[in-house]
Amino acid sequence: MPRDLVIPPKSLDEILDWLHPDRDHAGEIYVQLRHDLTKIFTWNRCADPDGLTDEVFDRVSRKVHGVRLTFEGDPKLYFYGVARNLVKESPKRAKRQVSLEDTDLRAPEASTQDEVAHMREECLNRCLQDLDPEKKELILSYYAKDKQAKIDYRSEMARELGITVETLRVRIHRLRGTIETCIERCLDRMGQKR
Repeated sequence: MPRDLVIPPKSLDEILDWLHPDRDHAGEIYVQLRHDLTKIFTWNRCADPDGLTDEVFDRVSRKVHGVRLTFEGDPKLYFYGVARNLVKESPKRAKRQVSLEDTDLRAPEASTQDEVAHMREECLNRCLQDLDPEKKELILSYYAKDKQAKIDYRSEMARELGITVETLRVRIHRLRGTIETCIERCLDRMGQKR
């Protein structure tokens, strides 16, 4: 599902502040809300529950600055309202989607793919170097292991930090967003240099 990437940079912070003043508790609410929204889309037999959940957060992100000042009651109800609208839009979206089976898509040339991959890796390394050592260690540790070892290690990380695994996920999500923004800016700069 295509997503609109023009989202105010501080919107996640505003959403978390709106959900609860305590950041850790807000993170737990955020994770539970994502889970609940995905279930709503699944129950309504929508094609891409995770993508639609992302779309709910994208839409709320674009409006949270104004909405949180005037909305009364539990903020989760606003998210559920946006989800309800997306459920109604879902059949219309399905009609507009085209099957890729009948489309002749040519992959970019190998050298172009290699060049893009090299540029992304270079930008990732630059962005990681720009992080505080503590944050760099956190993100590298979070993605260090695979399969069951990954799950166990992440639980251990959360215990060492004195937080829940859900709160750790929210921290990583925010940190990853910062890194992705940094990579996009870096790629833009590299594109201008060529």
